[in-house]
Order: sequence, then C-alpha cells, then structure tokens
Amino acid sequence: MASCPECENDLDIEVGEVEEGDVVACDECGTEFEVVGVDPLELSRIDEDDDEEDEEHFEEEEEEE
Repeated sequence: MASCPECENDLDIEVGEVEEGDVVACDECGTEFEVVGVDPLELSRIDEDDDEEDEEHFEEEEEEE
C-alpha cells in the first residue's frame, strides 16, 4: 500500500485502478498528488501556488495577443 509522502498516512489507492495523470488526495493531510507512474506507483505533489502562477501567466499571454 502506498503512503503519503507528506504525512506518511496510508493512501487508499488501488494500483490497478489509477492511471498516469489521475489526481489523488491524502485523507489525513489533504495534500493532492498527481500519479506520474503506475509500475511502480509514483506520485508528484501538486503545488497550488504553481497552478495559480501558471494561470496568471496564461492570462497575461492572452492579453498581449
């Protein structure tokens, strides 16, 4: 069973039921992770601050056009 890299809580993830690109969240700490590999299971933390910066950058590019 996979464990949360942030709080080490067991994650309720069935490896056969997730695909790359899926988003899973830890029930204990609420941290969200993207599945970046399934064999073996690899998770990448989704950083909300980066998402906001990407959205702002995208909006700026649209305004320039």
